[in-house]
Amino acid sequence: MQLKIMPKKKRLSAGRVPLILFLCQMISALEVPLDLVQPPTITQQSPKDYIIDPRENIVIQCEAKGKPPPSFSWTRNGTHFDIDKDPLVTMKPGSGTLIINIMNEGKAETYEGVYQCTARNDRGAAISNNIVVRPSRSPLWTKEKLEPITLRSGQALVLPCRPPIGLPPPIIFWMDNSFQRLPQSERVSQGLNGDLYFSNVLPEDTREDYICYARFNHTQTIQQKQPISVKVISVDELNDTIAANLSDTEFYGAKSNRERPPTFLTPEGNASNKEELRGNVLSLECIAEGLPTPLIYWIKEDGTLPVNRTFYRNFQKTLQIIQVSEADSGNYQCIAKNELGAIHHTISVTVKAAPYWIMAPQNLVLSPGEDGALICRANGNPKPRISWLSNGVPIEIAPDDPSRKIDVDTIIFSKVQERSSAVYQCNASNEYGYLLANAFVNVLAEPPRILTSANALYQVIANRPALLDCAFFGSPLPTIEWFKGAEGSALHEDSYVLHDNGTLEIPVAQKNSTGTYTCVARNKLGMAKNEVHLEIKDPTRIIKQPEYAVVQRGSTVSFECKVKHDHTLIPTVIWLKDNGELPNDGRFTVDQDHLVVTDVSDDDGGTYMCVANTSLDNVSASAVLSVVAPTPTPAPIYDVPNRPFDLELTDQLDKSVQLSWTPGDDNNSPITKFIIEYEDAMHEAGRWHHQTEVPGTQTTAQLKLSPYVNYSFRVMAENSLGRSLASEPSEQYLTKAAEPDKNPTTVEGLGSEPDNLVITWKPLSGFESNGPGLQYKVSWRQKDGDDEWTSVVVANVSKYIVSGTPTFVPYLIKVQALNDIGFAPEPAVVMGHSGEDLPMVAPGNVHVKVMNSTLAEVHWDPVPPKSIRGHLQGYRIYYWKTQGSSKRNRRHIEKKILTFQGSKTHGMLPGLEPFSHYTLNIRVVNGKGEGPASPDRVFETPEGVPSAPSSLKIINPTLDSLTLEWDPPSHPNGILTAYILKYQPINSTHELGPLVDLKIPANKTRWTLKNLNFSTRYKFYFYAQTAAGSGSQITEEGITTVDEAGILPPDVGAGKAMASRQVDIATQGWFIGLMCAVALLILILLIVCFIRRNKGGKYPVKEKEDAHADPEIQPMKEDDGTFGEYSDAEDHKPLKKGSRTPSDRTVKKEDSDDSLVDYGEGVNGQFNEDGSFIGQYSGKKEKEPAEGNESSEAPSPVNAMNSFV
Repeated sequence: MQLKIMPKKKRLSAGRVPLILFLCQMISALEVPLDLVQPPTITQQSPKDYIIDPRENIVIQCEAKGKPPPSFSWTRNGTHFDIDKDPLVTMKPGSGTLIINIMNEGKAETYEGVYQCTARNDRGAAISNNIVVRPSRSPLWTKEKLEPITLRSGQALVLPCRPPIGLPPPIIFWMDNSFQRLPQSERVSQGLNGDLYFSNVLPEDTREDYICYARFNHTQTIQQKQPISVKVISVDELNDTIAANLSDTEFYGAKSNRERPPTFLTPEGNASNKEELRGNVLSLECIAEGLPTPLIYWIKEDGTLPVNRTFYRNFQKTLQIIQVSEADSGNYQCIAKNELGAIHHTISVTVKAAPYWIMAPQNLVLSPGEDGALICRANGNPKPRISWLSNGVPIEIAPDDPSRKIDVDTIIFSKVQERSSAVYQCNASNEYGYLLANAFVNVLAEPPRILTSANALYQVIANRPALLDCAFFGSPLPTIEWFKGAEGSALHEDSYVLHDNGTLEIPVAQKNSTGTYTCVARNKLGMAKNEVHLEIKDPTRIIKQPEYAVVQRGSTVSFECKVKHDHTLIPTVIWLKDNGELPNDGRFTVDQDHLVVTDVSDDDGGTYMCVANTSLDNVSASAVLSVVAPTPTPAPIYDVPNRPFDLELTDQLDKSVQLSWTPGDDNNSPITKFIIEYEDAMHEAGRWHHQTEVPGTQTTAQLKLSPYVNYSFRVMAENSLGRSLASEPSEQYLTKAAEPDKNPTTVEGLGSEPDNLVITWKPLSGFESNGPGLQYKVSWRQKDGDDEWTSVVVANVSKYIVSGTPTFVPYLIKVQALNDIGFAPEPAVVMGHSGEDLPMVAPGNVHVKVMNSTLAEVHWDPVPPKSIRGHLQGYRIYYWKTQGSSKRNRRHIEKKILTFQGSKTHGMLPGLEPFSHYTLNIRVVNGKGEGPASPDRVFETPEGVPSAPSSLKIINPTLDSLTLEWDPPSHPNGILTAYILKYQPINSTHELGPLVDLKIPANKTRWTLKNLNFSTRYKFYFYAQTAAGSGSQITEEGITTVDEAGILPPDVGAGKAMASRQVDIATQGWFIGLMCAVALLILILLIVCFIRRNKGGKYPVKEKEDAHADPEIQPMKEDDGTFGEYSDAEDHKPLKKGSRTPSDRTVKKEDSDDSLVDYGEGVNGQFNEDGSFIGQYSGKKEKEPAEGNESSEAPSPVNAMNSFV
């Protein structure tokens, strides 16, 4: 199969429009080469509202392309503008741009008006927008006498600004005489009209330099109002003044700063109206006075404020909504509140809209006989009126074209001919503005041509994408095919991607992708082809990386970095230390694959990185070097030197002085060097700085000095044992002042708000100032503009804020130091950015690919860079589960967030729940925050296997049946189709019997198994199924009963209905053996007792019982399941249950407490509910006479055994 781009055109009658949109999009994607005949296209023009600088020549731009090259003409205020009659007006050669020379003579006001440019050739005429030319104005303030303002503490105050009306309007700000911004807060703030509002004044508001400034950006001028003096009198001052004139009994006690509820300073009244245009920023303001200072809150009466477009400015006194739309119309209420009350003001907002494009018409290239259409759709409030022009003339009076039919916002073309070529203008207008778009219809019959250079060579690293270009043109639209190799083997879609512009993409290029590729373009007029060549290179790799090293000071270290690369590429290997260049030191040598550092010092510690670069890729590897002290060696017990003394200053010049001293004793270790330090008593008294070092054999030093420093010096001696104490300071020496010899460092420009640029720097120290009156000249201008530098001189601070800047625009910045003597050298220029604002555009073309039941992949198109309005941080996906696909699992799930750093355009969503509905949207993130959300995308995850049933209980056991009861799975993960029950019997040795499978309908929660074996334990395995498969199982065991009497009620024990384990132990071999052993033991005991009695004595048990009179030793009842009695004619000798006779024929009382467990298998002994042992034995409970002459009766072994039953 060959890869093709098909033209996808169909014949279209004048009455059919369904395929117009698609057809226009396909054809307009082609750019007509400039060597082909084509109507004019306006490529550049001045803005509609063109404000010019009256001090410079006026340049009105109009550039166009076309074949033949177009000619240009102008209208001014609707009539032809004859430039030949005005000597000050010239037209740029080969262009329609007007240059009006007013620098030498003439006034800008003379040339105010509405201008329109027309570009014309024999294929049609294109027109520009109406360009309204107006000179900028920056008038001075009207002179006025401003009286000082005196008021009491706590009163409200409004300082009016009333700036002159300029064009464009100025930016207003308040500063003092030192050009420092006046601090603003919830109590003091500037209104949108420029006035300065005080909700209540305080004594610290007293000052004489409240100055309102107006900055006219277009002319880079700043005008200032006369300073306003404000004096705030505190209550204490009032009381002192009045008390001086009154008696003690008439002391002034009224409080002038009495607390009061809020009232609005602006706007006035309870309600007002506001109208704004769609797409603009809606700004609503409420400023209130009161004591304590009121706080402002905002609500929308008939709705909620848009989350991502609402911002609060000026301490919440200003509500701003960006990208305002008709949906934002309504009543907004501001509420001012303090501890004494609250008031509100309602602002009724109406949003109108200048026309905006829904679909602007696009250039149309057609072949003779083809059909097509121009579509012009716009919206606005009120609805705009659509009108068409042909070659700049209203279409109603333009020459008729039989192939053309107008249907309001659409012009339909049928069976066009070459004479149908023209430029059409669509005008959409309402009372708030207009849109004008040029779109040509160019009828051409052109065979295909390939615009990409022939035999282009593409080199790509293996396993990376390869893009092979094939730009093309033709009319009719050509089809594109790609072939590989001389034999022309076709390329298949499963391995390649063919883009609409003809580019062939190889997603993962391999070595076998190398070769020659041929692009073929065909239409009915011919064919064109082009060959390009692709080479796949091996990636560069570091096969031997540098390794972590720990070395002693003074030793040598070597790092190895061995690189393997494609033999046709030439790599360059560089070494970096801590991401910077290696020190310019002969101790560092680079030799082929090694970096060697000799005589290692502490400063050499850090991270060393090897970077290998080729023309196609680069790789790096790094290692850390740690420097440690050498192993100490024993040293003689000497001492550090004594301190130097007798310091003297000689040869005192402006920038140098000679210092001499006398060394102290070296204490048996030669002095290796002297360290000289200085103190600047003027700027940093008490702090000593390193000046220089000299060899230990030298006792004088020529010291270089800085201007405007009051120097003192001290000297320390150093030997192998350490450093001496410092000498006494020398006499002081003050050098002369001079201009600064350096500028501030760390100059940066970053915006804190969307409309400002905060310039910061590290100020010079007092030592570096070189003289009194240290200041800074701060200069800035836009990087991409032609503006002159704007400069301001500020005090010795570290920051200056430029307000009213465009959002996120690069600026060139420089900061120069100066003092009373002069300026520092010209500073270096650094680049900064004005403040970021929230992104304006949401990511588009969001689509989701569900990978499996718990994973989905999301793709999106990146937003235009200009719309980010800041440094791109990444994209953030919000996703949430809206409802489960099964009705039982519909519940709200909290939103989850995943952020993908950088410019990624896809990402994976893990951990999804199967069989669920999810919704997601994507937002772009910059340093300011998130942009608007993309339209919600909904997707579903497929079914998964269910979790185990929540519970499984065995109830109602009978002789041959058990009932199972369960709860469905807590996570069905789909629609349950059935339950699977498997069970098998367990015998007495815990061996498993045959497994039985049973399928139960999904709507059941109880099931009874019948025809089971009585007194048998069963093990059950139970799990649920969906269409995706079987889930996890739950197991349980249950027992059928021996007889009906053995059934336990459902609520026995802790409420869990379980059948007791009923096993007939009478048939078990171990139990029969145990009973035989017990019977034999009792028989031996009876024989011993019988022999004892024949001897006429009492056995010890009887003696102990008589002695202790144990109340527990009583005859036991047969119905208690205890031992019976044996006796002779003289007395009764009851035997305690479980008693054992030791070898000395005595019985201990504490040994009589044995339980029946001692005769069973530990805890496995089983008891009925009445406490009796489980087991049935045959035998009669009767006493048989013993053989002999004695009249007493002794129980037989069988009777003894029966006593256990």
